[in-house]
Amino acid sequence: MGAYEEKKETCGTICLKYLLFTFNFLFWLAGGVVMAVGVWTLVEKSDYISLLSSKTYAASAYILVLAGAIVMVTGVLGCCATFKEQRRLLRVYFVLLLCIFLLEILAGVLAYIYYQQLNQELKENLRETMIQKYEQQSYEHITRAVDKLQQEFKCCGSNNSTDWAASIWIRSRESNHREVPDSCCKSPTELCGRRDHPSNIYKVEGGCITKLEKFILDHLKIIGAVGVGVACVQIIGMVFTCCLYRSLKAEPY
Repeated sequence: MGAYEEKKETCGTICLKYLLFTFNFLFWLAGGVVMAVGVWTLVEKSDYISLLSSKTYAASAYILVLAGAIVMVTGVLGCCATFKEQRRLLRVYFVLLLCIFLLEILAGVLAYIYYQQLNQELKENLRETMIQKYEQQSYEHITRAVDKLQQEFKCCGSNNSTDWAASIWIRSRESNHREVPDSCCKSPTELCGRRDHPSNIYKVEGGCITKLEKFILDHLKIIGAVGVGVACVQIIGMVFTCCLYRSLKAEPY
């Protein structure tokens, strides 16, 4: 009877080891996805981040990058801990899983909070940013972001093209009598912004605020879903780790 119980326990431990190993492999892949989403947000969309007064959007992406990097390292550690059957390593692995879990939940919560306040922030700040900082010294990144925004989303101004009438740059000599920036034009050419007719610029298509808001909201959903989704999967890993930890004999001292 004792031999049967020992054999049964051994089989259970082996099954847990392979389950945890499979989880760690999938977890390692998930870490790559999490980090890729964070890096993609920061690299590809960095211009638009500069148009936001709050750093919450960028913070969520940075947290995902950090969590993804730790996930990939932790996945390797988990495999080592699993096959070496060392309770100490399993304890370290469990603590790291818990830390990553909290980081990803934090990223998801930040994304959700910012999701709620984004509309108000854009209403309060985007127009002022565009008219006060466009083509101004030391704000080249803002100019680049606004030009990219207007061309990519086929829009002109924050609410509409008339916003540019209040622009510091448009009202200066440097604008060369432009009514709007050249990036408002449907076919951008040098000084095309002098003519603000709907056939030439994105006048009837509306302003950029609603289009930028929709764009960022869509990406916040991705950040939140990835963070919370992977965090939920980690719960399974923590359960497997606890089960394997309990099935192993205590280390001799």
